[in-house]
Amino acid sequence: MLIASTISSTRAVEWIVALAVVAVIGVVVANVLGRRSGRSGLEQRLSALASRLGVDVPQEEPGGVEPTLHHLELVTDRAAEAVAESSSDAMRLRRALDTLPQGVIVCDESGEVVFRNARAAGLMGGRHGDALAAQAVVDLLGSAWQQGTAERTLDLYGPPRSTLAVRTQLIDDGRRTLGVIAIIDDVSERRRLEEIRRDFVANVSHELKTPMGALGLLAETLVSEPDPSVAQRLASRIHIEAFRVSRIIDDLLDLSRIESEEAPPREPVLVSLAIGEAVERVRAAAEQRDVKIEVDEPDPPVAVLAERRQLVSALYNLLENAIKFSYDGGVVHVRGTTSETDVALEVEDHGIGIPSRELERIFERFYRVDHGRSRQTGGTGLGLSIVRHVAANHQGRVEVDSREGKGSTFRLVLPLHPESSHT
Repeated sequence: MLIASTISSTRAVEWIVALAVVAVIGVVVANVLGRRSGRSGLEQRLSALASRLGVDVPQEEPGGVEPTLHHLELVTDRAAEAVAESSSDAMRLRRALDTLPQGVIVCDESGEVVFRNARAAGLMGGRHGDALAAQAVVDLLGSAWQQGTAERTLDLYGPPRSTLAVRTQLIDDGRRTLGVIAIIDDVSERRRLEEIRRDFVANVSHELKTPMGALGLLAETLVSEPDPSVAQRLASRIHIEAFRVSRIIDDLLDLSRIESEEAPPREPVLVSLAIGEAVERVRAAAEQRDVKIEVDEPDPPVAVLAERRQLVSALYNLLENAIKFSYDGGVVHVRGTTSETDVALEVEDHGIGIPSRELERIFERFYRVDHGRSRQTGGTGLGLSIVRHVAANHQGRVEVDSREGKGSTFRLVLPLHPESSHT
């Protein structure tokens, strides 16, 4: 409404200036032709025009048309100032609307588009999805003329896939319709977060329901079991399921903490020390599977600017996964390689590998490639999600190369500390 009012006021002031200019020209012509006889009809008309433009003309001032001409010059100056101010306001408003993430389109009372901001202009591009969105906006603008307001949510399958919420509404000044406005909001990220939240709740409920149900059933059986040997096995199973629940809760707490620490306090951390701490945490699991861990530390030693606990947690989860999905008696390699700006921490196994169709989803929460093996090894499905968030928190990235049946290599790439020492 503000845009339409600004445009209308600008046009009105421009018309006033043009009218004043015509009046001045009329006065000059009258002077040239010598058509002056007291307050002639022309003078009276010019005086009336000056009054309409907002200037009171003295009634008893001698000089023929000169006083009227003077006052017309004054009002012309005022009108010119108003035009300049109105144009400045309109430009300021346009620039402000161009910064909005929403698209804004304004039509005048005749249905012609008089304004679209930068986001809306980009929406009206030549791609197929944009063409569909543009047609939907046109349809909704038409609906708003009939109904006063209209809304629609558009799912565009891209690429990239996106969701747009479009709302149109009539604008008026309380007396007459000035036009119609359309607001186009990209709600793709909001929709994605809502889906993640729903999936997270559903997955947590499912992951906890299975061991909790097993705990209840095992406890009920144990109460009425007279055989000590069977009771011992049942108690052992209860312990396993309780440990599984504890692991899920611990990983959820770790993931929540890491997600909330988008900019954690950092300090220089030697890569070799972080690798050593992570290796020690998984050594018992490796020995249980008879898996050997071979470490190749960066030479010379280097440091990264990191939150130590997060870095160790990421390496631990990569190592734990490598051990779980290796064959008994296998080998897991841990390497640190450096470039001028980055250090890459690689964890390589020679286990079952990951099918190529699954690679895009392995960093999702609770996603498992092999559900049966994950449950057998006690996996929670949260480890790689933790690794991804740690990488993001440290302006790094995580990469994976894998072949089914041949093994996998995960690579955590982090920027080197600017003052990293090379000894």
